[in-house]
Amino acid sequence: MGVAKLTDQNTIVPDSRYARVERERRYLLRDLPEGMTRADPHLQITDNYMTGSRLRLRKVREPRTNKWTVKFTQKFAPNPEDLARTIITNTYLNALEAEVLSPIFNSNEIRKNRYPFEFDGREFSIDMFLGDLFGLVLAETSFETDEDLDNFPTPPFALVDVTNEPLFSGGRLCELTFSDVRAEIAKRRLLIV
Repeated sequence: MGVAKLTDQNTIVPDSRYARVERERRYLLRDLPEGMTRADPHLQITDNYMTGSRLRLRKVREPRTNKWTVKFTQKFAPNPEDLARTIITNTYLNALEAEVLSPIFNSNEIRKNRYPFEFDGREFSIDMFLGDLFGLVLAETSFETDEDLDNFPTPPFALVDVTNEPLFSGGRLCELTFSDVRAEIAKRRLLIV
């Protein structure tokens, strides 16, 4: 069993076989990529974040089969300047466990439909947000190595790379509406049109 380390940012970084490094890039999109529709196969995701923590409860539903998966997740960036590399730990829950934890995570909700999308041989997840964030569309793609992550160009269907913008993290988005996000985009001049 590993020993937890305290970094200079006072963040506990687990030295554990249960936590893994996740390398991702995140992009802002105007809408679903060309050729995709809202009726295409997708997953329905509901994330509930515990206020002030790095914890979330994720419920994933496959609409075609009505199969549910529930995960209790801790996700954080050991280096707050590099949000592309995070440490993630997932615990899969049964129905009783999910029911017991649900009251703790009953606020700070994000709902979205996640669509698989392939472009130039690379798999992306396209998230179309619902509810208060309706209108927001983000794409994510994962990488096996730091080199691949660092050298990947912004795809042509994306408006801008927002990987290192804390505004676009789930823990922050759950506190906002789409109007808030649009105002922040304008204020930060993220889009140069």
